[in-house]
Amino acid sequence: MPEKENPSKITERLNAAIDAAVNEERIVGVVVLVALDGNVIYESAAGWENRESLQPMQANTIFRLASMSKPIVSAATLALCEQGKIHLDDPITKYLPEFRPRMTNGRVPEIRLWHLLTHTAGLGYGFDIPPDNEPYASAGISDGIDNTGISLEENLRRLASVPLFHVPGSEWRYSLAIDVLGAAIERATGSALPEIVRSLVTVPLGMADTDFSVNAPSRLATAYADSLVHGEPARLMTDADTLRKELGGIVHYAPGRALDATAFLSAGSGMVGTAHDYLCFLEALRQGGAPILQAETTHRMVEDQVPLLTAGDPGIGFGFGFGTVRDPVVAKTPKGVGSWGWAGIYGTTFWVDPAVRLSVIALTNTALEGVTGSFAADVVDAVYGNERMAYQDFS
Repeated sequence: MPEKENPSKITERLNAAIDAAVNEERIVGVVVLVALDGNVIYESAAGWENRESLQPMQANTIFRLASMSKPIVSAATLALCEQGKIHLDDPITKYLPEFRPRMTNGRVPEIRLWHLLTHTAGLGYGFDIPPDNEPYASAGISDGIDNTGISLEENLRRLASVPLFHVPGSEWRYSLAIDVLGAAIERATGSALPEIVRSLVTVPLGMADTDFSVNAPSRLATAYADSLVHGEPARLMTDADTLRKELGGIVHYAPGRALDATAFLSAGSGMVGTAHDYLCFLEALRQGGAPILQAETTHRMVEDQVPLLTAGDPGIGFGFGFGTVRDPVVAKTPKGVGSWGWAGIYGTTFWVDPAVRLSVIALTNTALEGVTGSFAADVVDAVYGNERMAYQDFS
């Protein structure tokens, strides 16, 4: 490991990674921010916000955050816990008495708010269901990314009608849990989800462009999808588009949902925002949580809450809204132990490496390349130079 890393080297590597992805038309447009000690040491807006109208990508372009909504809603939930309005041990039926999913044997187990926050409730996502799970496949459950025209209440009814994948707390499974959590905190407070998130997170942090609705439609990035033919340019995404994930799951997209006021509010995937807004959120948490959370709560939020469970990938744990690096060698990442982050299925990703006081955001308008493709890995390698750097000597 080198004794220090010159920021100009990071700039060279990131510029090369971004130029390659845009020039090869794997990525249509992207905004990347790198901050050290809260100071932006790298910023790039490259490619097209809208390729068809030749509108360049801008630093203030608004992106569909998808699952990057989850950490924001999780933070709002923890703020409500600090206020004593809810408790993590509360059963979900305290707020949603009608939400009573069963095990395959018909038993109704207790699901607590803690299970929802940590994705250990036994719920699932349609894009991750096994192909032989006919009950889930035929239930018509929305993942909150498509636009089925149903209400949140109806979607939760459908979700509760299919058997749980496991006993709550016994396994980790990525799921619609945060959509359920969003409905619960609405019931607990008597306020609408956007009002809760604004009052507890986005307004205190000055995140003016981050919400469940788009305040400036002209700045919303056009959505693109991987080409269906290898080597061809990314294609314009339609409002009834599908992409197949690496492990076979099908993602159903409806990019127009972000502008549809009639679509139900998905706490897990329904927010939009900018890179600079999201950096404000990450830096607040990295520096202890103020003004939205107390330091102790923030520490719990970003630390591994499921140390005995496998959270998706080897070497990775899960906190309240974030994946956490347990073992960089096992996880095959240069990120340090205790690094935390997440991503969004429209092509966005971020992480924070607290040991070296580093925050990185890469928002693209291209799925899935921007989140699970080589570009996302190239950004990591460009930041670290394929090995962990000693950022302490940066100024």
